[in-house]
Amino acid sequence: MTSRSLILVGLLLLAACKSGGGNPADLAPIPSDPDVSRARIDSMWQKGLQDFRKGAYSSASQAFQRVLLEFGPGDPRIPEAHFYLGESYFGSGSQLQAVREFRKVSDDFPSSPLAPDALYRAGDAYAVLWRKPALDPTYGRSAIATYTELLNRYPDSPAAAKARAQLGDLSAKFAYKEWENAKYYLRQKAYDSAILYMKSLVATYPNTPSAQQALVQLVTTYRKLGYVEDAEEMCGALRQYHPDTKDLDTLCPVPGN
Repeated sequence: MTSRSLILVGLLLLAACKSGGGNPADLAPIPSDPDVSRARIDSMWQKGLQDFRKGAYSSASQAFQRVLLEFGPGDPRIPEAHFYLGESYFGSGSQLQAVREFRKVSDDFPSSPLAPDALYRAGDAYAVLWRKPALDPTYGRSAIATYTELLNRYPDSPAAAKARAQLGDLSAKFAYKEWENAKYYLRQKAYDSAILYMKSLVATYPNTPSAQQALVQLVTTYRKLGYVEDAEEMCGALRQYHPDTKDLDTLCPVPGN
């Protein structure tokens, strides 16, 4: 082909482009159907719910993660998706990830009906991580702080009523931990240290079973050391907080009787 022929071909192609064959609009992607997108999101949402209800927590968490990426701004299901994602993590044993999702609900959507329950479940996740009093109590303290936050922010919610019960259980565990420390020093006859632990226990967790045991031991220890007034003070605390103490009248006889 001669150079003149090549030039002619080029001019013909240029003319075709100008006539509409090369219009940029013809090359633009076809816009997606919003109805199709919504249907796909709804399908993922339903799959997450179904997997969660079946106890397939790993699959459910994947579905909720995906749907959260797909939701448009302001979708009313966003806080619910974070809540279910937290529950899915909780069910699969990933408590710290669960806390993160529950906190997103309570912190980012404080007016959501799910916010009080999300705070309660965040406290539950921390409480599960502190399974035994002998373990590092950091997670136990986090649980108490979270339940207390729930009481302060949503005091009249059903979740707050459940949190009060959980706080009682956690207090009992912390009191037991202090009581075990006190008993260690009692066995070593390090009475000053034992007394410090027992008095701290009684002051912080006065209504727990461990506090009752500590008060009985404080009365006995003070009398052994000759601290009569201190023993009487502990007897007064026993009568106030634990009047059902076995043989209380024998341990702490009322003067004049």
